[in-house]
Amino acid sequence: MSTHAQLHLPGCWTAMITPFSSDAQRVDVECFKQQIRAQAQGGVTGIVPCGTTGEAPTLSAQEHELVVATAVETAKTFNLQVMAGAGSNSTASAMKLHKMVASLGAHAALHVAPYYNKPNQEGIYQHFMHIADSANLPVVLYSIPSRCGVAILPETVERLCKHPNIVAIKEATGSVESATEIRRRCALPILSGDDVLTLAFASVGAVGVVSVISNIMPMLAQSLIQACLKNNFTEARVIHEKLLPLSRGLLSLDTNPVPMKFAMQILGLDSGAVRLPLVKATALVQKTIGELLKQAGFTLKPADPIPTERVH
Repeated sequence: MSTHAQLHLPGCWTAMITPFSSDAQRVDVECFKQQIRAQAQGGVTGIVPCGTTGEAPTLSAQEHELVVATAVETAKTFNLQVMAGAGSNSTASAMKLHKMVASLGAHAALHVAPYYNKPNQEGIYQHFMHIADSANLPVVLYSIPSRCGVAILPETVERLCKHPNIVAIKEATGSVESATEIRRRCALPILSGDDVLTLAFASVGAVGVVSVISNIMPMLAQSLIQACLKNNFTEARVIHEKLLPLSRGLLSLDTNPVPMKFAMQILGLDSGAVRLPLVKATALVQKTIGELLKQAGFTLKPADPIPTERVH
């Protein structure tokens, strides 16, 4: 069976954190395997390693391959799908990563719009077409202008969706209007890129979400999108309101994945370590996260102390 035939997009895809050792010097492979197992038990559709939440820009080439290989091999045990992050602002590098994740057995690759370069829409179109041509692996476009400085505009999505390897878009523009315009122009499946907008995006035709909150609440995040897919928006609104305080807090108190990693640390799920240039959550943010988790019914464990400021 081809990779395209195996891919099932509707549902919750968890944007996995990359667990590091407490000094952030190495990937904690065993912890990562446990986190994937927890996602499978939570019933999510799939996992997304090496994305924004996975601190992909700080991973070495060897670590990137290790994380994707671990994700694929572990997920296989649970019949869990893997959409591996393979984006770069260099088209040649993105093509190389695309071929690599294809060779490792990923079900799809997530490709962010080129960042820092700020190409025009023709450049964005050519970038993704070259990637899609480079391997017979499904491509999920990823539009997140807050990180990239450019968005993949709906008219460009309409052009790109004609390529047989381009199968979906993760819309993290924060714009329901943009998602609506994409749906009006073409039938390319849309995945919400923001937990707080899962319900809103589903109401205009999105079929899933790439979720951060599902790192700790996979069952509830999956239940939300499943209720939406069944057009049960009354139930979906109830679930949305349960998730909203944590979804909003863990994605607004500091740069993702800093708050999520701290939340996972005090839930006993991770070391909490992030890699520079990200730094650990401040004491005030830590306190707020603890309160949000308690309000959501979680039992917490003591966190490691915040390191003292380095003096030069």
